[in-house]
Amino acid sequence: MLSYLSFELIAMVVITLILVLDILLIFKRPHIPSAKESTLFIVVYAALAGLFGLLLWQLFSAQRATEFFAGWLTEYSLSLDNLFVFVIIMAKFAVPRKYQQEVLMVGVVLALILRGAFILVGAALIESFSFIFYVFGAFLLYTAWHQAFRSHSDEEESESKLIVWLRKRVEVSKDFDGAKIRTFVNGKKIFTPMLIVFVAIAATDVMFAFDSIPAIFGITEDPFIVFTANVFALMGLRQLYFLLGGLLDRLEYLKYGIAFILAFIGVKLVAHAMHVNELPFINGGKHIEWAPEIPTTVSLGVIVASIAIAAIASVISARYKEKQSAH
Repeated sequence: MLSYLSFELIAMVVITLILVLDILLIFKRPHIPSAKESTLFIVVYAALAGLFGLLLWQLFSAQRATEFFAGWLTEYSLSLDNLFVFVIIMAKFAVPRKYQQEVLMVGVVLALILRGAFILVGAALIESFSFIFYVFGAFLLYTAWHQAFRSHSDEEESESKLIVWLRKRVEVSKDFDGAKIRTFVNGKKIFTPMLIVFVAIAATDVMFAFDSIPAIFGITEDPFIVFTANVFALMGLRQLYFLLGGLLDRLEYLKYGIAFILAFIGVKLVAHAMHVNELPFINGGKHIEWAPEIPTTVSLGVIVASIAIAAIASVISARYKEKQSAH
């Protein structure tokens, strides 16, 4: 029987090989992917995620598989929100469409590195301090409120301040030089605008990592499942960007669906924190037994329903507005 540790090692090797192959294909053949190509890759990556979940189910337990699927869907929905900001960044800096794949791939790799670090820190905190669930829960409830009532111009404004600060300290050329970060201008080697784009993407990744990691720890405390759910969610992000493109603006209710998911997981984390409570100023340091422990299957159902309702409401609203404008 394959041990869980052996499965972890094999899975990490296979995932790494897939990512390396993806990176090599992009940088060796920069191009604008067609809708057919993008759809194919999204389907393949979704199928890989489904296969991975089924392997967890068959080899280990339904609980681990359910946690993975719930975590993957949560991270996928949060990654969709990433795309809105990526669209803003690409448009703002007029990144040539031919080289946007490279930019997005760098963004995905940076996101994986940052989220990997956050997962290690989060797992260590959970292991050492049970009260961290209160902190994670409160943070997700705040993030849910912010998600529902903020606009993407807020992120753009915060990124603009970072870009202005960077431009004052680094000499940047006016034009891109392919996907290069540095180029020669009048015999002098300076940075291209691609550096600014990568910094903006990295800043976005940090911001979303703060949201996504506490959210998935509300579903599972297994660092391996947390990381693999993030990997599979981010794998199809680049192709989804090219497939959806301008359609993202039509998903106007998506942010409310994501906000509801974050709020639900925030409540779940607080309830779990009460259940394992050790803080002396809450219930005398004793566990609060009546605090509900929400099953992962319920979480999975809530996540799927939230995304579906938000997407359907967005489509209905978009069609209604088109009919109104036609009259």
